This record gives sequence, C-alpha cells and structure tokens, in this order.
Amino acid sequence: MRSSMKLFREGLGPHALEVSMAGVKMGDRLLQLRCGNGKMFAAIAAKVGLTGNACAIDDNSEECVRGRKTIAKAGVLAEIDHAQYDALPYEDTSFDVVVLWDLIGVLTPERRVRCLQQTLRVLRRGGRCLIIERVPRSGLWALLRRPVLDATYLTSGGAEGALDAEGFIAIRQLAERDGLAFTEGGKPTT
Repeated sequence: MRSSMKLFREGLGPHALEVSMAGVKMGDRLLQLRCGNGKMFAAIAAKVGLTGNACAIDDNSEECVRGRKTIAKAGVLAEIDHAQYDALPYEDTSFDVVVLWDLIGVLTPERRVRCLQQTLRVLRRGGRCLIIERVPRSGLWALLRRPVLDATYLTSGGAEGALDAEGFIAIRQLAERDGLAFTEGGKPTT
C-alpha cells in the first residue's frame, strides 16, 4: 500500500512574509489595490476563507486578466476588478483590511491623496490599511532598476507621512525585510 504522506513539509510559500504582515484572518473582508500578477493577492486572500470576502482592484486591465487566472489556478474565491485607485467602486465601510501593494509612492500627489481618502472611506471603523512597498536599493541593482517614486512622497515622510496627512491613526512601520517595507495605519473608531 502506498502512502500519500509527503516526506517533507511544504514551505510557507514565496509570499509568507506579506501574508504574515497583512494579518488577515478567517472571515475578514479584504481589499488589495494593485494586484499585479495576482500571486501575492491569492496568498493573502486564501486566509479569509469561505466566510470572508477578498477583492482586488488594478487599473491595468491586462494585470486583472493575469490576476484572475492566478487566483483561479490557486483555487481562491476572490474577485479582481478593473478600476481606478482614486475612485473605488465599493460602499463605505466595506472592508476590514486594505492592502496597497507597491502603489502609493508612484502615484502623483493628487491621485495619492484621493487614493488614501478612498481607502479610508471603504475601511470600517477600526480597520487597517497596510502599505507594502519596495525599498529603494543601492549599488549596481539601483542602476539597473530605478523605481519612479514621486519626490513629494519621499520628502513628506513616505508612507507614514501620507497616511498621517489623510487622517489615519496609530501609524507605524511594521518591518523592513527582504527588500520590502510594511507600514500600517488605522481608521479612527469615531
């Protein structure tokens, strides 16, 4: 008789850090802005389970198509819609957690303000916004891949400054690891 037990335990996956930092749990209502190829979104969205709700928005229709294929392949129940980040198509207080993936620093100042205002609008009271962004690298890597970050964003305090300016509370940088920075802010309860 052949055993189906695996000899080695499967790893946590390539997005274990992002999943852990998002802190999403069973039953949460999750929104991710900018889904990219959908792999990180699928990993985080899997945590909400059947009792939760996972949605993603991307302003690039090709990324939406790729993301939909990725979540279908992963067997995750989630929705990916094409929309603008500064005009979210959701009701007020619809989500417990909103994740902004490598997005906020590349938007123009006006779009960044509207995007964070929309994020605050769709979050429930006491909900969390998590900004995950790539950390600018130095050396040869910096010459090969130059991120186009808005200068105003950098001089006004980056993610923490942007969240503070739009009324988020309890703002803090959770970690900087593996070339990523994780910053969160909460929606006031009153």
